[in-house]
Amino acid sequence: MRINPNRMTPYMFLAPAAIIMAFALLYPIGYMVYASFLDWNPSQRIGEADWVGLRNYANLLQDESFRESFFVTIKFAFAVVTLEMIIGVGLALLLDRNIRGMSMLRTIFILPMMIAPIVVGLMWRYMYHPTVGIFNQTLKSWGFEPIPWLSDSNWSLISIIIADIWQWTPFIFILALAALQSLPRSALEAARIDGATGWQQIFYIKIPLMMPVLIVTALLRLIDAFKVLEVILVMTNGGPGLSTEIMSLRIARTASEFRELGVAAAMSNLLLLLLFVLTVGMFIYNKIQENRAARIRKVAEEA
Repeated sequence: MRINPNRMTPYMFLAPAAIIMAFALLYPIGYMVYASFLDWNPSQRIGEADWVGLRNYANLLQDESFRESFFVTIKFAFAVVTLEMIIGVGLALLLDRNIRGMSMLRTIFILPMMIAPIVVGLMWRYMYHPTVGIFNQTLKSWGFEPIPWLSDSNWSLISIIIADIWQWTPFIFILALAALQSLPRSALEAARIDGATGWQQIFYIKIPLMMPVLIVTALLRLIDAFKVLEVILVMTNGGPGLSTEIMSLRIARTASEFRELGVAAAMSNLLLLLLFVLTVGMFIYNKIQENRAARIRKVAEEA
């Protein structure tokens, strides 16, 4: 079988960049996987560390603190993504109309995304301050008791979730609004002609057609929520107790404070595996929704 040189030319131009990117991606991951099988601390070179096989993974599965951090991470990630999706998509549906000053409104909405996470953490920490924070001062002026936002294990995770929602709901809003404004007007017009109410258009036309974009958006936020570190580090440092210690903070502490690099690498691999499974699952679901959206468009065009 003869190979056409002209067909191979694009791949030859892409090959150097592809090789560099593959090396830059796979080498650190391979290094981390290898380190997870070692009893390694920062005072050693990696070649001097003892091989322990799967012991680090076995110890993690029996570690109550690790399990607590894992469940805190799950609760935090799914809570923020669910609430941000509901609020962001709701705002997009509400503001999908010709409103004077919409461009200015969008600019204001995305301002929280531009603030550095360290600054966000400091800002919300001061607002949650038990005596001079604006929230407790407002509660006192209304005759209510102050709330220990960051010092009580029942409130600390809720407080962090509120801060994350404030910062990242605009991300959902902007993408949802872009998806909403790119919907085929023929489908919406056909629904109006058939007598569909506003709510019926939202649930049976708009949301299904937006679903491929919304799934990718939710996936991006879910991955980022599993990796959040700076805001929690500044606001609570994982406390009180382990009530806000998510896995990324646990990994950082294990490596820097406990000086167990092999265990930290094992934690990182477990987190990577979890995110990989979630990503594959959401891409499969996204493909199903894309096929559904294509069928809806076809029906609307035929109508």
